[in-house]
Order: sequence, then C-alpha cells, then structure tokens
Amino acid sequence: MKIISTRYRSETSRANGCCVARGRKDPAVKRPGYDVFRHEASTTDPGVMLPLKEKDKPVVRKLLSSGCCARCVLRFCCVSVQAAYRKPPQDTLKELQAFISNTENSKSQESAADSTEENSKSHDAAVSEPLGEPPNKRVKLEPIGTEEEAAVAAAAAVAAAAAAAAAAAATAATAAAAATAAVVKLKEEESSVCVACLGILQELCGSTQAVKIAERVKAEKYEFDTVVLSVSLPAQLCVREHSCWLHVKKELREKSMAVDKDNAVQVKEAFKWIMQGLVAKELGGVAVVTRSLFEVSVEFTHPETDADCHFLASTCADCFKPTKNKQSVFTRMAVVKALEKISDAVFLNHYACPPAQPTSSCSPQYVQCLHVSIFIAGRYNKFSRCLPQTPWVIDGERRMESSVEELIAAPVLSSFRADGFNFSSSGREDVDVRTLGNGRPFAMELLNPHRSRLSKVEMKQLQETINESSDKIRVRDLQIVSREAMSRMKEGEEDKTKSYTALVWTRKPIQSDDIAFIDDIKDLTLDQKTPLRVLHRRALAVRQRVVHRMNTRFLDSHHFYLELKTQAGTYIKEFVHGDFGRTKPNLSVLLKTDTDILELDVESVDVDWPPSIPE
Repeated sequence: MKIISTRYRSETSRANGCCVARGRKDPAVKRPGYDVFRHEASTTDPGVMLPLKEKDKPVVRKLLSSGCCARCVLRFCCVSVQAAYRKPPQDTLKELQAFISNTENSKSQESAADSTEENSKSHDAAVSEPLGEPPNKRVKLEPIGTEEEAAVAAAAAVAAAAAAAAAAAATAATAAAAATAAVVKLKEEESSVCVACLGILQELCGSTQAVKIAERVKAEKYEFDTVVLSVSLPAQLCVREHSCWLHVKKELREKSMAVDKDNAVQVKEAFKWIMQGLVAKELGGVAVVTRSLFEVSVEFTHPETDADCHFLASTCADCFKPTKNKQSVFTRMAVVKALEKISDAVFLNHYACPPAQPTSSCSPQYVQCLHVSIFIAGRYNKFSRCLPQTPWVIDGERRMESSVEELIAAPVLSSFRADGFNFSSSGREDVDVRTLGNGRPFAMELLNPHRSRLSKVEMKQLQETINESSDKIRVRDLQIVSREAMSRMKEGEEDKTKSYTALVWTRKPIQSDDIAFIDDIKDLTLDQKTPLRVLHRRALAVRQRVVHRMNTRFLDSHHFYLELKTQAGTYIKEFVHGDFGRTKPNLSVLLKTDTDILELDVESVDVDWPPSIPE
C-alpha cells in the first residue's frame, strides 16, 4: 500500500476541484438507485418530475433523433404519470435534452476521475520509489532540493495533468451534448410534426383544442352532469407506432435490455390525460369521468399517410375483408390484427423504420356529442278504426295520414329534444281494431336526447299534451324507465292473456239458443297456420294457441257479440272466419255456417307493466 501524506491528499483534492473535504458530497455525482430525473430549470411545475431511469437514456436519444415529440418519448418510455403529460411540451423537450446531456456529462466526469486516479498512482510510485543505482554519468544532473520540495513539485505536476484531463473531458461532453441537441434541433427544423402521433399530442392537444370542443358541446345545448371524452384515431397510427417500437427495440437489443411493448402508453390515453381537465374547465367545472351517459368524441384524420396501411393488405390479406357498413377495409381493429400476425422482418421490408417525417398534422374531422338512449313507457288507447299502430307504407306509398307511434312520438321528441326513437309494444292491433280498457303497454327508446330528465310534473304535462293533440288516442301511466325494465314487457309474452270483443255475422239465421253452447267451451286449442294476410312478413308455420273462454251476446238473426279471453298471439279474425280452413277448429265449424268478423276491439292486455300512476 502506498502512503500519501495528509498534506498531499488535501492539496490534490483542491487541485482536482473536488469537494470531499469535511464530509461534503459532489452534487454532480449521481447517487446509486436514484432514478428520478428532475430538471431544475423547468418553470412549469417544480413538483412534477419525469420518472426516467438510466436505461431510458438511449431510448430518449433514439426517439428524439427520429422525430418523435416529447410526449411520445414519454409514452415509449412507459411513463404512466399523468401529470408528466400535462406539462407544456416545450418544457418537457428541454428536460429530455438536459436528461440525455447529463449522460455525456457523467461520462466526462468518470473520465476525469479515471485520469486523476492514474495520475495519483504515478505520483505514489514516484514518492515511494526506493534508491537504486546512480544515474548515468553522461546525463546532466539537475540540482535536487529536499525531499519535501520534490513532493510539492510532483503534486503540482499531478494537479496540472488532472486539470488538463478535466478540461478535455468537459470539452468532449460539451461537444457531445451540442451534437445531440443539434440532431434534435435539426429534426425540429425539418418538420415539427411528430412521426408517431402525427401532431395529436402536440398542437392538437392543448387549451385551443379544448376551447373548440367546449364550444361545440355548448352549441348543442345538452343537459348533463358528467361527460366522458373519447377519441378516434386514424388506423395508420398503429403502423407508425409499430415502426417506432421496432426502432427502439433494436437499440435495446444491442444493449441487452428487456423491452415490453404492452407497457407503452397509448396515444388516446395520453390525449385524455391532457385534455380531460382542460375540457372540464372550459365546460364550467363539469366532471370528466371514465363512464358517463354523455360522451364527447373527437375524430382525427390524416389523408397524407392513409397509404401507410396499404402494404398490410398484401402481407395479411385475410385480415382485411370488405363489409357493407365500412367505407374502408383498413379499420383500426383490422390493422392491429395484421400487425400482430406480421413478423418484424417482413414489416421492415415494407415500411421505413423509423417512419418518414410527415409534412402536416392530423386534422380534427369532427367533434360529436352523444347522449345514451333513455326510455319512456306507458299505455295507450286507440279509438279509431282508421289508424295503424305504425306508419303504413305499401310499395313506397303511404296509406294513412298518421299512426299511433307518430302521435305519441311528436310531443315526446320535442320535450326531450331527441334525434329519433324506436317504438315497441306488447303486441299490435290491426288498423281497423280499437284498443280499449286500460290500454296496451308500449315503450320508446329516445335516441341521443339533449334533455334526459323530466320531473313528475313535467311528465304529467307531457302526457296531457299528447292526449290533447288528437282524439284518436289517449296515453296513461307515462314514465321514464330503465333499459332493463324494458325487457319485462316482452317476458313471457306468449303466456300472457288478452281479452277481445268481436261483432260476428252469420250466413244462416240464428237464435240465441243456437249460440248458447259456445259459453260452455273452455281452453279450446287451435292450430293456426300463418294467416294469408300476414304471410308476406311472417314465416309459414302452424302455431298452437288456446282460447280460454268465450261468451256470447245475441243481437239479431245474423249478428252477435263474441267475448273471448285468449292466449297472447291468437289470430282472432282467423278464428272467426276460418281463413279458408287454415285455422282449426274455427267458429264456422262450430256453428256449421259461414261466419265473418265485422268489428274487433281489444278490451285488455294482461301485462302488469309499466306500473300504474294514480291520476
């Protein structure tokens, strides 16, 4: 072991510019295990740190030099801290540049430390060298002073050498940092549009865009308490991200580092992290959440790079099949599926890595507002024999002026400011059949309602408005229901019962005694082949239905009233006249004379839904 005096150690330390005396630590030296990088020059949020690690430095350098924006660099480094994405991208870029420059500075410091160590070793050897043979007489000997003077001279030489090494290392570090910054600056000068996100996380992701979104929402005049923000991205973004990932993957493989693509943050997630708070602020503090009845969707397109996906059609043809409802086969799901199947080698043979620099950013195609459907239910009476339940159109020609659903829907759509509706009911009556009693249950799905809530008083007023609009129908028990409650109207529909009153004509004259036996018939089973009048819209089949009971009221020798309680789905008209023998048995067979139906009324539909509302 070489022994150096305390005086020499302190002088050497001062000569090297170190601050190890009195227990102080060099602030430039990175502590082991300290992975979080903070750029102290940041003027945005000093509490937000970029959680980057030493292993991320080659990735950051690679992506910046490839033309990725600062936020995309964070995504590929798997940074999931939302606050990091909300910082201004210019500040994030400066921090990333300082982060990779810090790498070069660390290398220069290590180089300087190595040089100092070598010089120290040389000095140790000089001080402790034992006396040997005298020098050659031919060599001119310089006067030598005391041993202490020699040690001082050696220390001065070591200090000078260390200073020169440190200066050289600093120069090299400065040059390397300047070179890195020059590469990034060069990319910025060539095009400011990110090769990975196509500008979505740059100028399209900030306060200006939030104001535009909020203005569109306000213009639509929706009523809502919360909102969910969604984004639709062009499919070619998947191809570009894959290319960037392979670019990073190659770098990490060379350094024998593990890589996991699944941990990278998606563009749409980063977009939401940045925009949710900004949009909420512009909407007056409305909560932007992950699940809401009201959705604001932003769609981006980028025609310049639409062709980026086209090579996949030849390499993975089975992933791209034409569909009727899609304008292009290159849907996002199809592209993702193809990228999962294609090998890295095949991909690199067809597509640039990293991707080519675009000349323009994505453009917001539209901002769409959509409220989930709401459902209302009630019961209706139909008093007209010239009113269909739904619009009656035959061969493109309308046969009736209006319908039950239209008379109900018009005031409802106006009150809820909905874009459209779907109407359903517990069965349906023919155009010439009235619905009496407590009415037929119905429900309406209101599509994209701008207003989603009405008070009980407002619902009562809406019901009165419907009833006053026409004398052909009347509505009762009008209320808002859930989607799940809708299913109760259809549950066991064929097991329910319905009551009817029919006016029957007989060819042969009859007396009251001739029809009295009908009152005694119970649970008569019918075999009903699909009626001729509905064969165009219903499949040909034989359906069994049950007539539970019948009662007759004699009118005259050719007419009587027939009251029936039947299984839901029974064709009453066909039971009366027989439908050319397609319904067996029928009333003509029972009375042994031709019969026909002149009028039919629905007296009750025995479905215990929706709940009745007291008048």
